[in-house]
Amino acid sequence: MHCLWCDEEQIPDIVWTTVFAPRKEKVICDACESQFSFLHGTQCSHCARPMEKTEICSDCLKWKEQGGVLKRNVSMYAYNEWMKDVIAKWKYRGDYVLVGLFKEHVVRSFTQTFPSKDAVLVPIPLSEERLEERGFNQALAIAECLDLPIKQGLSRIHSEKQSKKSRADRMRSTNSFQVILPIKQPVILVDDIYTTGRTLQFAAEALMKEGCPSVESFTLVRG
Repeated sequence: MHCLWCDEEQIPDIVWTTVFAPRKEKVICDACESQFSFLHGTQCSHCARPMEKTEICSDCLKWKEQGGVLKRNVSMYAYNEWMKDVIAKWKYRGDYVLVGLFKEHVVRSFTQTFPSKDAVLVPIPLSEERLEERGFNQALAIAECLDLPIKQGLSRIHSEKQSKKSRADRMRSTNSFQVILPIKQPVILVDDIYTTGRTLQFAAEALMKEGCPSVESFTLVRG
């Protein structure tokens, strides 16, 4: 089997344990897998932002003052140069299969962090324009790795790219989501990157206005 990222052939070591209990095939080689930087150490308890000491970060304090309703965000990876390359190829060049690079980590991290089976997953939607441009919704691809019901309960009102905005512009933007399927049970929003929290806070606000009891989020990367 070849690595999904570097295309190097992977030849597993043949030992007695693999003869009688064949090793599970990996889609990524050890060298590439080691480039992922997992978040660790002290983090903001609300958004997983790396911190020097245990406290709530300045962005989350602002959201609290503004009545932000997102209960918490959990992220897996730091946004290092390796991850920037992976996201660019996966998200912007339409290479859907690259979700396999982190599927195993996603399942393990999510299961440990959200053990309850009572919630439903709501992937952050793309606009029709972005979906046509990219060919797939990366948030839905992440959600499909997980063993919880998925409800696509949101749509985007407009399609201005968040990645093209400055941090200040993102914080000033208006809510771009509307609820197309009200959900009356706990929701875990799923997205690829958490930056200022604007996207997820607005999605949570829209859902809770329509009767959702609580909203948390799971993101691949903490930007």
